[in-house]
Amino acid sequence: MKMTGAQILCESLVREGVEVIFGILGGSVLPLYDTLPQYPQLRHILVRHEQGAAHAADGYARATGKVGVCMATSGPGATNLVTGIANAYLDSVSIVAITGQVARPFIGKDAFQEIDITGITLPITKHNYLVLDAGSLAETVKEAFHLTRSGRPGPVLIDLPRDVQIEQAEFHYPSRVDLPGYKPTLQGHPAQIKKAAKLINEARQPLIIAGRGVIISGAYNELKELAERAQIPVVTTLLGISCFPESHVLSYGMLGMHGMAYANMAVAAADVLITIGMRFDDRATAKVSAFAPHAHIIHIDIDPAEIGKNVRVDVPIVGDVKVVLNALNKLIISTPHIDWIEQLDGWRREHPSIEIRDTEGLLPQFVICKIYEVTRGEAIIVTGVGQHQMWAAQHCCYDRPNSIISSGGLGTMGFGLPAAIGAKVGCPGDMVWLIDGDGSFQMTIQELATIVQDNIAVKIAIIHNSYLGMVRQWQELFYGKRYVATPLSGPDYVKIAEAYGLPGLRVTRKAEVIPAIQQAMDEPGPFLIDFVVEPEENVYPMVPPGAALAEVLEAPKEKAKVLSDSAKLSVSNI
Repeated sequence: MKMTGAQILCESLVREGVEVIFGILGGSVLPLYDTLPQYPQLRHILVRHEQGAAHAADGYARATGKVGVCMATSGPGATNLVTGIANAYLDSVSIVAITGQVARPFIGKDAFQEIDITGITLPITKHNYLVLDAGSLAETVKEAFHLTRSGRPGPVLIDLPRDVQIEQAEFHYPSRVDLPGYKPTLQGHPAQIKKAAKLINEARQPLIIAGRGVIISGAYNELKELAERAQIPVVTTLLGISCFPESHVLSYGMLGMHGMAYANMAVAAADVLITIGMRFDDRATAKVSAFAPHAHIIHIDIDPAEIGKNVRVDVPIVGDVKVVLNALNKLIISTPHIDWIEQLDGWRREHPSIEIRDTEGLLPQFVICKIYEVTRGEAIIVTGVGQHQMWAAQHCCYDRPNSIISSGGLGTMGFGLPAAIGAKVGCPGDMVWLIDGDGSFQMTIQELATIVQDNIAVKIAIIHNSYLGMVRQWQELFYGKRYVATPLSGPDYVKIAEAYGLPGLRVTRKAEVIPAIQQAMDEPGPFLIDFVVEPEENVYPMVPPGAALAEVLEAPKEKAKVLSDSAKLSVSNI
């Protein structure tokens, strides 16, 4: 049966199970958008900026485990996707970006809104395609979805010239792909798994560092089995949060630059590190030469390029985390590490890290802790990037698997609002809370219009400190308190919300926090709360630049009067 290129694309997307596309139309994708009404299975959500489309597809993919799809026109539409594509690339997220391109005769002629988007995105995509023949489009889509889902996930881009969209060709959707050079390793090498088991069984002070790879592979039960069988404490990377229940007696929180002091101390003292689905990012390792100086390191990852890239590894295991852990667990001997766990518990008591002190003003940590308490930990938390991101990581207790969505590798301010849109669209039955800073929020504030137009019931908490807070903190601590370009003005967020058509509240006092959160949750649609917090509050703990993990700065002692514990310290079995 003959179809146009646009019909072939839409039909192929339906065959791949796509339900939602986030995008903005333009001249070079008009034939495609004109075809969309023929496919009511494909819901299109009109964002207000293409970066929002990419981030929404990203949030959708992380929340659902499905492939997120975004679409843009050629030229500036395509280049506006780039930040979101890069964000997905660094965080290993399955998205397919579809861009329009000028007609084939104009390619290379500097035509209106022509840009070489495949060349631009080559370093930040798992693969990309410029489709020059409608007859090859179905096979291209099949390959793109296979690539983005399999192995280490990552974004794939399809660039589609305008005339290919109207060109007719026979439609045949392939049942399988044939990519001889692409065969991700799923099964870990048995000899390496045996070496890892021997190290673990003989360890006196073992420690698991779990990353986003556990979430991607769905290896929650396998990780828990390993930790419980061998009685091994677990710490996570930022993107690994919620891969292991944080109320578990063996959970010791996040490590790294703003991780728990006791988690960082555990890494420094461990004799065996089992690192699972993480890439030794500098924010997790701090000074590489001083990272885990006494430990033999086991590294399990599906991407062989990550093995030994940043940190020396004694036992590399390339494979899918779920598959490898399932094999490894069969070789693990139950070994209590009572002295080691008591040592960690002692460090946790001596360095509580995330107590919330008593102040007259409203602290951001207090707000975030109360969001956790009112939602009872059942919400999906989405963050922007900055201080609020670290407080959200620190002060909620993430027991529910895959319950925090945040930009890790690229650290993209503006990620939060569109990603929350994607998460809510993907999981309409779940409560989705966006925790954002006033700096990060203003970068994609226009997506409030998307929320209202499509009635996407995201609950928004703006941590409003009138600074670009994380950079201001660095200026305070390391640049003589010279606040250059970090003081931040902004609009009246409640009036902005009302102007866009959603209800909002401003909160300035502690007594108002819980009622406001409850009011937001009682509202059936979207709701915005502007929490005006202490402007110069800092995130602690903090590892200074160039320091080792154990050289962590903790909150100044004069600020130690405690109002309440964070959610993580309030859990009954800790």
